[in-house]
Amino acid sequence: MDFVMKQALGGATKDMGKMLGGDEEKDPDAAKKEEERQEALRQEEEERKAKYAKMEAEREVMRQGIRDKYGIKKKEEREAEAQAALEANAEGSLTRPKKAIPPGCGDEEEEEEESILDTVIKYLPGPLQDMFKK
Repeated sequence: MDFVMKQALGGATKDMGKMLGGDEEKDPDAAKKEEERQEALRQEEEERKAKYAKMEAEREVMRQGIRDKYGIKKKEEREAEAQAALEANAEGSLTRPKKAIPPGCGDEEEEEEESILDTVIKYLPGPLQDMFKK
């Protein structure tokens, strides 16, 4: 009977077992192939990154040429120069920036506010001041 089945299916019995829920055959070289595929992907990624870095370096050379031609400074250089100028001005200056004034000095309002009556009493003659203070 097995012979007749094999002849009728034409050698497709291996596939028939898989279709009926049998165990699939595992390729012994599958792990090796997957490892080679992963290595190829890694190598392609490295090549892509190297190509991008090369293009960016070429662009930076072009940008620097334009900056030199027109006397333009990089943003980082401008910020550094502005910070250095600010520090240099603060060292030799007689006035300090407002942030450097310690609390309790200068423009702050007094903690005790005088009432209007106290202000008026200050401007009265001496004997009248004594009368209001009592």
